Amino acid sequence: MTAYADKKARLLRIVDGALQAVAPDPALRAAVKREGNILAVDGREYDLNDYDRVLLLGAGKASAAMAATMEDILGDRLHSGLVATKYGHGLSLGRTVVMESGHPVPDEAGVRAAHALLERAADAGERDLVLFLLSGGASALVPSPLSSVSLADKQEATRRLLECGAAIGEINAIRKHLSRFKGGHLAETLAPATVATLIISDVVGDRLDVIGSGPTAPDDSTFPECQAILDKYRLCHRMPDSVVRAVADGCAGRASETRKAGDPCFARVRNTIVAGNAMAVDGAAVAARDLGYTPVVVDLAMEGEARDQASRLIQLAGKYTLGGGKAEPPVCLLAGGETTVTIKGSGKGGRNQEWALAAALEMASLGSARERISAMSLGTDGTDGPTDAAGGMAFPDTACGERSEAAGRALADNDAYNFLSGAGTLLKTGPTRTNVMDVAAVLVDPA
Repeated sequence: MTAYADKKARLLRIVDGALQAVAPDPALRAAVKREGNILAVDGREYDLNDYDRVLLLGAGKASAAMAATMEDILGDRLHSGLVATKYGHGLSLGRTVVMESGHPVPDEAGVRAAHALLERAADAGERDLVLFLLSGGASALVPSPLSSVSLADKQEATRRLLECGAAIGEINAIRKHLSRFKGGHLAETLAPATVATLIISDVVGDRLDVIGSGPTAPDDSTFPECQAILDKYRLCHRMPDSVVRAVADGCAGRASETRKAGDPCFARVRNTIVAGNAMAVDGAAVAARDLGYTPVVVDLAMEGEARDQASRLIQLAGKYTLGGGKAEPPVCLLAGGETTVTIKGSGKGGRNQEWALAAALEMASLGSARERISAMSLGTDGTDGPTDAAGGMAFPDTACGERSEAAGRALADNDAYNFLSGAGTLLKTGPTRTNVMDVAAVLVDPA
C-alpha cells in the first residue's frame, strides 16, 4: 500500500475530522453552561439551589467521557454519579462510579449495572436533579430483562436479530418490550425527580425513542409491531420460547406496554441531543475542504446492506471521474448513517469493514478510473462488529488483479476483517468514547 500512502493519509485526516467534531467534551460544553448556581442546558435554566442533590447517571459507549466533562462543569455541586459503558471505554473519575459491560451482546455485568442504575433512580426524590447521560450502545450495556426472560434468552434474541440484518430501530423495539429499563421505564423509576437527559445520538433521524432504546423518552412502538418484526425475519421458530411468549402475551394484553407520550412520568423530563451523525459528517467535510476537496454530502440516512451502499457510492464516484457529478474533482463524497450486514458466512468483520471490501471490489470494476478513487467507512465508536477495527479503507489495488478472487470469497463469507488485514487496509482508532453511527468518504482525485 506504499504506493497509496498519500491517499491513506488524506483518508485518516478525514477520520480525525469526523471524530473531533463529535467528541463528548466539546459537544457537552456547547450545550451545557454553568454560572454560579445556574446550570443552563440547551437554554433551559436549572437553579442548583432548588435541589437537595445533583446526581449523574448514564449508559452508553460515551457515558464515561460525558461524565468526566459533567464532573468538571458541576464541580462540588455534584453529589454522586454512576454510569455504565463498554469494556475498555471506562475512565477513572472523581465522584462517579464507572461500570463496564458487554456490547453488542448483553452480559451479566450489564445486568448488574442496570440493577445499580435502577436502584439509584428509585432513590431519587422530588428535590433531586438527575442528569442522565445517554449514548449509543446503552441498549446492550444495561439489560434488565423481564422476570419471564432470562439473560441467556435475551442474549440469544440479540444475536438472532443482529444476524438477520434487522435495523437498529427494529432491534431496539424488541429490546424495549423485554426490558424494565428501556422504553421510558427509567423515567418512570426516576419520577418525581427533575431529569435532564443529555444525548449523543447513534440513530438515523435522532429519534429519542430509539436512541439507547429510549429509557427516558415516550415509546411509539408496540407489541404488535414486535410481532411483525419477528414475522418479517422469520424468527418465531428461531427465537427463545420465552421471548416469543413475552411478545405474544403483550399482543394479547397480558403484559404492560412501554411508557407512551402523555404519561405523567415524563412531566419533569427533558431530553436534549448534544451530538449526532450530521455533526460527524460536517467535521469530515471541513477536513476534506482543508485538504483541497469539494465535499459533497450524498446521504445522511445511509441504511440497508453495507455492500449495496458501498457499491452505490463507488459507482457515483465513477461518474465523477467522467465529469458527470455536481462538482469537478477533487471531490469528497460523504455519507452518514448505519448500514446492516445479513450474515451468511462464518468469517469475521463488521458493517464498515464489509462496506470497505465491497467498495474495493466495485472499484476494481471501474478500469483505469479506479486509480483516482479511494474510500473509507468508519464506525465512530472505534469498534466495528466483534473486532478491534473501527472500519476499513479501499484503494485502487485492494481487490484488483490476483486479489480479486480472494476478495470475492471473503465478501461471500463475511470475512472482511481477515482480507483487509492482509491488505493492510483495516482502520483502527481504539475506543473513541463517542458513538454517532458511521461515516463513509470516497475521494475522487483529478485526472
